[in-house]
Amino acid sequence: MNELNNKLIDFSIQDFQQDLIAWYLAEKRDLPWRKDQDPYKIWVSEIMLQQTRVDTVIPYFNAFVDKFPTIEALAAANEEEVLKAWEGLGYYSRVRNLHAAVKEVNESYSGIVPNTPEEISKLKGVGPYTKGAILSIAYNIPEPAVDGNVMRVFSRILSIWDDIAKPKTRKIFEETTYQIISKEDPSSFNQAVMELGALICTPTSPSCLLCPVREHCSAFEEGVQAELPIKSKKKKPKPLQMAAAVLYDQDRRLYIHKRPSTGLLANLWEYPNMEVQQEAGNTYRKQLQEFLLSTYGADVELLELSGTVEHVFSHLIWNISIFIGEVNNIPNDQLIAVTEKELEKYAFPVSHQKIYKIYLGSDKS
Repeated sequence: MNELNNKLIDFSIQDFQQDLIAWYLAEKRDLPWRKDQDPYKIWVSEIMLQQTRVDTVIPYFNAFVDKFPTIEALAAANEEEVLKAWEGLGYYSRVRNLHAAVKEVNESYSGIVPNTPEEISKLKGVGPYTKGAILSIAYNIPEPAVDGNVMRVFSRILSIWDDIAKPKTRKIFEETTYQIISKEDPSSFNQAVMELGALICTPTSPSCLLCPVREHCSAFEEGVQAELPIKSKKKKPKPLQMAAAVLYDQDRRLYIHKRPSTGLLANLWEYPNMEVQQEAGNTYRKQLQEFLLSTYGADVELLELSGTVEHVFSHLIWNISIFIGEVNNIPNDQLIAVTEKELEKYAFPVSHQKIYKIYLGSDKS
């Protein structure tokens, strides 16, 4: 930090703020959550934008705030409705935490999002970044909102060579932002840094010649912008071989299962599935058929392989073999039977939406 503090002594903070904010006010994208400074809408947008592209988020955000326009509306909704509105965005723990936190705001804060770092940090799922984003953008409080975009921008501007993949490095950037943030317009400042990282100071091939703060940038001056930020690589995701069954009965109802209330994709619905092993003489279809009988009491003859689905998580890759079959009996209550129309009410992960499409494309649908 001492070396960084020395850099900041020679850094023209006021000129940097003016150049950055002037560019942002002139060039900022017209995004739906920027139409006002409603803390609730900003909160929803920031949770959606975590690990998700802006273009993907826009239609989800519009639909979500149409369905749940206020804190009160979201607090009153049941979890099934909320998960359905989030269906396809992934990282579902984000919306479960948001839902729980909104209920707390509705009950404990009269439906008003807290405007102090201490209070807002107590809410479920509100970490340092979300706290800073809501406080600065909605309430114009000079709090840092440090994400990957912000660390990338400031690593280049100030030539910071610490590994941004390490949690302790975030503290360096938070301290840096505290010192550089505009006290007069922290809302525009934080959004401007994010916008700069998204549009100009991109991870690869940054558009330095278009950059409004190029003359303040140490990395550009030294010609090392392509080498920053320093980020150690994550472990490769582990592949997992799965098999899933789309089961139907003589009334053309489909059988679905609810995932556990904790863990990966908690409380979402899925087609029955299992992890399978490569074993001589024991095919995936046979393993799945035995699993369906022992776990759900489902007597079913599965057809040959109908297709495969690959789904990549940050730590896992699901390779799913899809089988279709008619149920000859009534399975136990771990599976529920629904019509194709009723299916629309249930929230499924993307991988299982793909499984359903394979079923629709089969000659059994």
